[in-house]
Amino acid sequence: MANHKATKKDTRQANKRRDRNRYHGKTTRNAMRDLLAKASEGDAKADLPKVIAMLDKLAKKNIIHKNKASNLKSSLTKNVLAPKVAAVEKPKRATKKAAK
Repeated sequence: MANHKATKKDTRQANKRRDRNRYHGKTTRNAMRDLLAKASEGDAKADLPKVIAMLDKLAKKNIIHKNKASNLKSSLTKNVLAPKVAAVEKPKRATKKAAK
């Protein structure tokens, strides 16, 4: 336990900052998850700038590293703007029984 008034205050401030940072980080992660789960491409494109702004704010406040924010923004943009390509099924190989 802290013995000095200044150390006790520092502990209180650190706890307050940690809670605030965890809240903003979790909110941003939820926004990213919701963005990727959007069914319509128009809604996702409309919400993309909001999520990017949230990531920029986290990087500015040093909650996450600036390079991590950049990587996340890049991958989100690729996923949102990329055309939704239907999964193409590979043709099944002919078995020996089917060949006979």
